[in-house]
Amino acid sequence: MMIDFLGKCVQNLFTAVKYMCSGQMRLKHAITQAAEISYDSLIISLSISFVAAAVITIQVSKQFLMSGADSYIGGTLAIVIIREIAPAFVALSIGARAGTAISAEIANMQVTEQVDAIKTLKVDPVGYYFAPRILSAAVTVPMVTIIAELVGILGGMVVAYLTIGLHPNRYINSVWAWLALKDFYVSILKAFVFGILIADVCATQGYETSGGAKEVGFSTTQAAIKCTIYMLLADFLINFVFYL
Repeated sequence: MMIDFLGKCVQNLFTAVKYMCSGQMRLKHAITQAAEISYDSLIISLSISFVAAAVITIQVSKQFLMSGADSYIGGTLAIVIIREIAPAFVALSIGARAGTAISAEIANMQVTEQVDAIKTLKVDPVGYYFAPRILSAAVTVPMVTIIAELVGILGGMVVAYLTIGLHPNRYINSVWAWLALKDFYVSILKAFVFGILIADVCATQGYETSGGAKEVGFSTTQAAIKCTIYMLLADFLINFVFYL
């Protein structure tokens, strides 16, 4: 069943891309979706990134200090945040908030026959509903991820200074010494893929809904579950390709 659903997601993605390339998509719709998908999720995404960085710093700072490796705290934390924490946590938070909203919205349109009304106007409902959401998520999720990375690294610096008195200069020097451009590029690639998955999987789940109001709630739950599973699988594959 998951394989069949994945096939539908891929098919809908290609249909949405063709719709974008045909010039039928309105930029206004994409901008509206960008605000609903990422801007409205910005605070919770940054909060999660900051808290995750703070917790990791608290966990490792004293052990690093005891072993005389306190100057490596900044680099270690930056690697963890940029490679994994920021893109994954941002995507999960946006998927939980905006992804489920996408699924519920399209599912409601499906059960109230609004999708059928679009078809009678000779408009492709997959392209009309999916294209602006996929484009907006693909563009804005990486933007939120970049901000979350900055917040996480700076948050770790503050916590390291407050807990073990690590000077900010030593922390930042370690960050610059450990990070590579590859880490940043892979992080953006992850966020880009996660953004597409959030919009495509959740919209497909909503589009496949049939029945009444009860099925809308069930579809929303399934969207959150499937979105999380596919993002974790994509995360594993990207890490396998670039860091093995």
